[in-house]
Amino acid sequence: MEFVDTHAHLDMLEGYTEYYIAQAAENNVNKIIIPGIEPDSFGTIAEIATRFKNVFFELGVFPSEAAKWTDECNELITEFAKHPKCIGIGEIGLDYHWDKSFIDKQKEVFIKQIKLANSLKLPITVHDRDAHDDTLEIIDKYNNSSDIVFHCFSGDLEFMKKIIERGYYLAIGGVVTFKKADTLKEVAQKVPLDKLLLETDSPYLAPAPFRGKENQPAYIKYTAEEIARLRNITVSEVAEATTANAEKVFKI
Repeated sequence: MEFVDTHAHLDMLEGYTEYYIAQAAENNVNKIIIPGIEPDSFGTIAEIATRFKNVFFELGVFPSEAAKWTDECNELITEFAKHPKCIGIGEIGLDYHWDKSFIDKQKEVFIKQIKLANSLKLPITVHDRDAHDDTLEIIDKYNNSSDIVFHCFSGDLEFMKKIIERGYYLAIGGVVTFKKADTLKEVAQKVPLDKLLLETDSPYLAPAPFRGKENQPAYIKYTAEEIARLRNITVSEVAEATTANAEKVFKI
């Protein structure tokens, strides 16, 4: 049984990276993907991925960091994308939860990165918080060829159906283990297994019984166990399907 953590900010975890990767391996997490958030972090995450055989990375400018986008970012991402461990563009998208004062800039940067992902022939990991309609509208209009993964999926069943009918994927993390996460539990029950990925979003959103503490890739098993319980299938079935999906989308 093997898991892939498709979204873990290893560069943000306190302590030694080696420790968290070793812990992950002991819990059958055999591949980890680090998302990019802003240009200053690209060198760090590329260095981590270079050092560890089972670690890969993506490149992207996060919605809240949209103001940091310059013309040079396009060239920087294109150059870093030549790295053999770079497997996607992300996490990119829209976030209307905290600050709606620069929505137009978020959209502009999102569109530019979708076009860049298409030109680089890389999949896209999408951050979508309280912006479902605008996020999907932009993807529909500007994405031509990239596979799409909705990271830390926060939509309802109706939105999940829109995602699936377009052939996109969604990733579920530790939130599904929370007692009051009824909507996400319903999504976890109904999403086709061939469109489901697992993630931790470490160091954030640790699953029960670690809620409120620092998250790490090793904890992905708790998410898998909850999804298996909700679907009345085995954890091995969840692991097999989600690992196959991750390997297909990210070509790892």
